Amino acid sequence: MVGVIVATLVILLIAYLVYKKYKPQTVILLGGMILIASAIIIGNPIIAAKQSMGNPWLDIFKVIEDLASNRVAGLGLMIMSVTGFVKYMDYIGASRVFVHIGVKPLQLIRSPYVVLAFAYLIGQMMKMAITSAAGLGVLLMATMFPILLSLGVSRGAAAAVIVSASCIDLGPAAATSNLMAKTAGIDVVDYFINYQLVVAIPVILTIAVLHSIVQRYFDKKEEAAGAEKMEVNEGELPPKIYAILPILPLLMIFIFSPVVGSKLKMSLVSAMFFGLFVSMIFEFFRTHDLKEVFKGIQKFFDGMGSAFATVVTLVIAGELFAKGLNAVGAVDTVINASKTAGFGEEAMTILLQTVIAGATILTGSGDAAVFSFAGLAPVIAAHHGVNPVEMLIPMQFSATLARSISPISAVMIAVAGIAMVSPFDIAKRTMIPLGAGLIVTTIASLMLI
Repeated sequence: MVGVIVATLVILLIAYLVYKKYKPQTVILLGGMILIASAIIIGNPIIAAKQSMGNPWLDIFKVIEDLASNRVAGLGLMIMSVTGFVKYMDYIGASRVFVHIGVKPLQLIRSPYVVLAFAYLIGQMMKMAITSAAGLGVLLMATMFPILLSLGVSRGAAAAVIVSASCIDLGPAAATSNLMAKTAGIDVVDYFINYQLVVAIPVILTIAVLHSIVQRYFDKKEEAAGAEKMEVNEGELPPKIYAILPILPLLMIFIFSPVVGSKLKMSLVSAMFFGLFVSMIFEFFRTHDLKEVFKGIQKFFDGMGSAFATVVTLVIAGELFAKGLNAVGAVDTVINASKTAGFGEEAMTILLQTVIAGATILTGSGDAAVFSFAGLAPVIAAHHGVNPVEMLIPMQFSATLARSISPISAVMIAVAGIAMVSPFDIAKRTMIPLGAGLIVTTIASLMLI
């Protein structure tokens, strides 16, 4: 209980300082350090003995080092490479050509907010092939984001839809889908087709419709609609073939993917560097100036550096905060309390959804909460004589939906950094559509499964 009290006070402190517009990276990093220091005081371990520096207070900085090392080498490199690629596409004019060509058929739809709804649907379908939420988010920022801006919606609206595109781990390739199917004792394809889709369809449609309404409302309220609309002069554009360059990494990922039966696989970072290499060849044949081509690559590296300063640092701070919540035992206390609640099936399902969603918003990770709770479902379901899937799907969906509301989740931070919008502003825009998605998840699970 002490951990819960400390965590609550730290969360309130962070919320107050962020509201007062203190630097989020520093505020969240400090909050994580306070939580870890509190864990040391109450005697909770914060690091494995073999990794310790020999003093628990010095271990605070060892934790930061380990988190920074893991994130910079993994998710951080992915975010930095995409941001660098986006900057280079803008520098050579490829993004303007892509927008100029791609926006024409979409302009036939009078309302850009209807396009936003369809953009969400497209992104959610892509999630079945690109299982990383942050990976999908940054890819859509390189392709979908500039088109949405050119149609007249705000940066916040476009970013909110892109963050939401990964709000359901849909399909048999998702790790959480495999976990739920295994827990329920059924094949993952059976889980996807006969159970997950049944609930996902009404949830996805609800979110799509609400995004169109909610983003229009916020844009009108903030007078942000059309502020970033891109006016393109055809005479200033590079050759039309350049339109293929911004989506080339995405195409390579799909071509070299098990989803299309390929035995080869290309990572997101590799795809970005492949796209950069091909773009350099295009630039050489257009300019015939190798020195200028090499000079232009600095834009790619500058983009990587800016992503580290604004995005990756926030990811590391968020990870430290989540580590601190776990270290003081706040998450375990909430989990154990829900285990012993003794409610009926419906009440227990709603309780588990609420706890999982709350833990995900606070920590930014849905997987941790789902993996902690999944084993409870068969036991509770057997006690009430119901199919465990009735509880597992709401648990899975509550975690992934809440991930796209959390201002410290990796996908939120990555998209916000590239869009140059506060993650808290994006969370404000995703809260209503995805909150409604949580409610529809509960209703659909109880009625349709």
